[in-house]
Amino acid sequence: MGSTIAILYSIHNINSQYSFIDRSLFCLGAGKSSLLQALFRLVDQSSTTGSIVIDGIDIGCVSLNQLRSYLSVIPQVPILFCGTLRYNLDPFTEHSDEECLRAFEAVELKQLVSKHPDGLSQIVAGERQLICVARAILKRSHILLIDEATARVDHATDSMIQNVIADEFGDRTILTIAHRLNTIANSDRILMLEKGEVAYFDVPSNIDLS
Repeated sequence: MGSTIAILYSIHNINSQYSFIDRSLFCLGAGKSSLLQALFRLVDQSSTTGSIVIDGIDIGCVSLNQLRSYLSVIPQVPILFCGTLRYNLDPFTEHSDEECLRAFEAVELKQLVSKHPDGLSQIVAGERQLICVARAILKRSHILLIDEATARVDHATDSMIQNVIADEFGDRTILTIAHRLNTIANSDRILMLEKGEVAYFDVPSNIDLS
């Protein structure tokens, strides 16, 4: 079974899934982006007194390459590179063509390989987000971070992404940042942030989301 990481807590069991939401669900400055930046060590932690511990290991004590090899992110705004679909899925050529095709099949994008073999200029927003999901499937990192990944897609694509995540990452740690309640309904724990501080940290049934 999979789990997720709550950045303000040491998570040792690999059996749960957590979500981060704003107290107001739409407010700015709650601290969600800072959580992601801290987890990827995009900010200088030398001036802080706390630590981020994953499975008993302080992430400040491992190399950046090692840390980030354990992390995958599906961002709110899809990040694609110039080049082919194959290159976007596996830029370092670490996987076989068969593995790449399987990742595309998982998100129902195999047809794009023949439709857009040389570029991405004609690919629509929903397809771009699904490419990011396929990239995460191929990488198979221990921890998947979902940063409001369905905020800019239609309902059908939203549902597909939720189903793919459930099917492909059930044995992984999942951390979800969301403003849509339906995207966090199946989380094991919810961390609710307010002005950068923890307002609640509990199972969904014990938190008033009204």
